[in-house]
Amino acid sequence: MASIILHLSTYFFLFLTLSATDQHRQTTFIVRVQHDAKPSVFPTHTHWYDSTLASVSDSQILLSSRIIHTYDTVFHGFSAKLSALEASKLESVSTVLSVIPEQVRHLHTTRSPEFLGLKTSDSAGLLKESDFGSDLVIGVLDTGIWPERQSFNDRGLGPVPVKWKGTCVGFPCNRKLIGAKYFSAGYEATNGKMNETLEHRSPRDSDGHGTHTASIAAGRYVFPASTLGYARGVAAGMAPKARLAAYKVCWNAGCFDSDILAAFDSAVSDGVDVISLSVGGVVVPYYLDAIAIGAYGASDHGVFVSASAGNGGPGGLTVTNIAPWVTTVGAGAIDRDFPADVKLGNGKLIPGVSVYGGPALAQHRLYPLIYAGNEGGDGYSASLCLEGSLDPKSVKGKIVLCDRGINSRAQKGEVVKKAGGIGMILANGVFDGEGLVADCHVLPATSVGASSGDEIRKYIMSASKSKSPPKATIIFKGTRINVRPAPVVASFSARGPNPESPEILKPDLIAPGLNILAAWPDKVGPSGLASDNRKTEFNILSGTSMACPHVSGLAALLKAAHPEWGPAAIKSALITTAYTVDNRGETMIDESSGNSSTVMDFGAGHVHPQKAMDPGLVYDISSYDYIDFLCNSNYTTKNIQVITRKHADCSRAKKAGHSGNLNVPSMMAVFQQYGKQKMSTHFIRSVTNVGVADSVYSVSIRPPRGMNVTVEPMKLVFRRVGQKLNFLVRVKVAAVKLSPGSSMTKSGSIEWSDGKHVVTSPVVVTMQEPL
Repeated sequence: MASIILHLSTYFFLFLTLSATDQHRQTTFIVRVQHDAKPSVFPTHTHWYDSTLASVSDSQILLSSRIIHTYDTVFHGFSAKLSALEASKLESVSTVLSVIPEQVRHLHTTRSPEFLGLKTSDSAGLLKESDFGSDLVIGVLDTGIWPERQSFNDRGLGPVPVKWKGTCVGFPCNRKLIGAKYFSAGYEATNGKMNETLEHRSPRDSDGHGTHTASIAAGRYVFPASTLGYARGVAAGMAPKARLAAYKVCWNAGCFDSDILAAFDSAVSDGVDVISLSVGGVVVPYYLDAIAIGAYGASDHGVFVSASAGNGGPGGLTVTNIAPWVTTVGAGAIDRDFPADVKLGNGKLIPGVSVYGGPALAQHRLYPLIYAGNEGGDGYSASLCLEGSLDPKSVKGKIVLCDRGINSRAQKGEVVKKAGGIGMILANGVFDGEGLVADCHVLPATSVGASSGDEIRKYIMSASKSKSPPKATIIFKGTRINVRPAPVVASFSARGPNPESPEILKPDLIAPGLNILAAWPDKVGPSGLASDNRKTEFNILSGTSMACPHVSGLAALLKAAHPEWGPAAIKSALITTAYTVDNRGETMIDESSGNSSTVMDFGAGHVHPQKAMDPGLVYDISSYDYIDFLCNSNYTTKNIQVITRKHADCSRAKKAGHSGNLNVPSMMAVFQQYGKQKMSTHFIRSVTNVGVADSVYSVSIRPPRGMNVTVEPMKLVFRRVGQKLNFLVRVKVAAVKLSPGSSMTKSGSIEWSDGKHVVTSPVVVTMQEPL
């Protein structure tokens, strides 16, 4: 008994010691203060913050060194390293509204202007009307930029816009790239001093991602452009004359919230018109989400913010960057691909894709083929071709089939090459489905879908037992254009429903994000591997990271053509004119399954730039509408103040009814059945005429199947441009048979048309049977 008591007391003592250690371990927090409460005795806010920190400090360290960033434009407060105990004490200080733990975000890693209908010869279209967006500034928050690339030359550009207050750090700017800054204090506060032999302490890009996304948004026309001979032609961004400002927030260990918020703060005060952000992380409530808070502050200052939806697809509830004031962009495929087919020893051809550009395999010859997972050792590691998992004796001179997962796709090829393999076939897992991504591999290699991977494995098994051992080759077919069907929803593109606000449709829309050609830095090989010494001016990448800057560039063109439009109007124009039908005239397919895709995959649909230019009507939203939305989402007034920097009065929000009445261009109803047989809800919407005076819009309703949707009034008569009119949408449903914990979603639409414009809004109904 005594020994048990002794063990328990030792355990308890250890627990106390650990707790004490944990309480004093410092991590980064972002602190929101009441900006106007600074006592006059402090000359600056920074002095006040230092003093506030000193009052809660449990250490004698020099305090000024603990403030990482101060914020005063999109957010009021500072970030600092604090122990859990200090953070808790700080929360009880009357002038502190919130203490937010830092998150680490990660990157959501060209025919597209032409596929979108943006051609230079297009004399009456979007590029012409906006003079290519030459007075607009797009701020790209990413891994920095490689300024010497031809995509960023300033030939033929006029002087820098007068309003611009930004600067360039580390290298000279020109009239195209007019701002470049880096934010590393948050990164270094957590990871220690950066290794400057591996990354640049400047806005210079040592990864490639930032150069690529910046040139998609606003790259100049460059000819000839290609990657290792693939996708030859003219490279151009969406807004070739818009100015660029690069804000480097992503480093080798990720993108840190304290740095991202500092970049938002700087970009807005510098004078950007659009912010493009191709990074994301875990979904949390908006008042704990630095990206949502920074984006709200930017939007409140009239800046349009587009962000990538994430690459967590094809599963549901994977979408990130879901705040309603952000335009959340998923990824589609364009009508171009890079076929690289596998020919098996039994004569079968298996479709694949690749942008491998080195010496090809010998023609008219088949090579020995193995599945790495069958070759002794640790079968699981070998099946994934992880570092050190392959036996050179089994692999030498052979083509190796590797499974996707754990390490990067290009890394698997490097592992096969090191072990003496002469080629690789990369097979999708069940979860990846049939979605294919072309990579710049370091050896002859191709990617195949999940069912093709199964077929190749079966062939290897049966051939191994026969007299003719398994053999194969890879046939590289270069670039193929006018592919049908296109667009399709990329398999990796993150999907709804919205995990934080189910009544807000996310993603908002999709844009080209699969196998996109754009600028690439020197000193980074096209595969991104340290051992890859190949040089290329352009590279082909995939991800919602690539889709997001397409929309950022288009937003700049729309803002240039309609300077009076705010962020919500621009977003509305993009959403109500998006399309859901592919080049075969059918609903876009989901690349992962081959079935028709849904609103949870593509939101309102695929972006359509020309139609967005002249949408007829827009759904506009003020900052106070967002406050009503947050009130009706049951956020406290303190939480709302953290996000909006405004004292919220939630009494007027009750007039707005419910959170689904935020004036967004889509209507989403979520019904919990709870044994009820009939349920109904309503949506109030307001539209602004941005077309012509004296126009009459009539509504046509396509209700979700089996549901009743009515609109009052059925006609909207506008006397003048800028006039706003309201309408009411009622949705009535009858209960459906569902098993406990399951749900069912159906979608339809309402369309307002005046004979010239068609303004489309998705109507989505989800029925849930609670557990």
